[in-house]
Amino acid sequence: MTNNDTVHVIDDDEAVRDSLAFLLAAAKLQVKSYSSAAEFLPVLPSIRSGCIVTDIRMPGMSGLDLLAHVKELKVAVPVIVITGHGDVPLAVEAMKLGASDFVEKPFDDAALLASIESALSAGARRSDQNVERAELARRIETLSARERQVLEGLVLGHPNKTIAFDLQISSRTVEVYRANLMTKMMASSLSELIRMAFVARIAMPGEKD
Repeated sequence: MTNNDTVHVIDDDEAVRDSLAFLLAAAKLQVKSYSSAAEFLPVLPSIRSGCIVTDIRMPGMSGLDLLAHVKELKVAVPVIVITGHGDVPLAVEAMKLGASDFVEKPFDDAALLASIESALSAGARRSDQNVERAELARRIETLSARERQVLEGLVLGHPNKTIAFDLQISSRTVEVYRANLMTKMMASSLSELIRMAFVARIAMPGEKD
């Protein structure tokens, strides 16, 4: 089983794990269960999609501790926390740490499924964006240093004359570089080229490459 669209359930209560596994399987969702955050932790770095559903109160590493690890490792998957009745302060803390949603026990099956479906949809969009960003970053890597300088000037909204003055080259040369940029980046217009640059998060003045 791959991690694609898998719901990772972490709960120290075996009955809860089994119940969630049955519920998610009935909804045609892939699920993997873990009895503790510590058991799940070795899997965490390899996850690229899907979502995580974790109890907030567990022996040893808590759900909040796990959220902190997710944030530290920059694992871009949604996390839903399951809280006990009256654990609103913990739920708020979880949201501050990046949880996408929280569900109170005893949870309503329909509400939990809706939260998971929403998280998976958001995760899929994020995954698509990451793929696009990686591809655009690859294209930017093919640019020469001068082409990249011209691109940065275009992103700042500078006309050819200003870019030429800043780089101490002719406007005609800037036009040649612009044409090369359009070809290498596979952009059909200047607006698309600039959008690509923003998606790929090219280095802007004041930032490092």
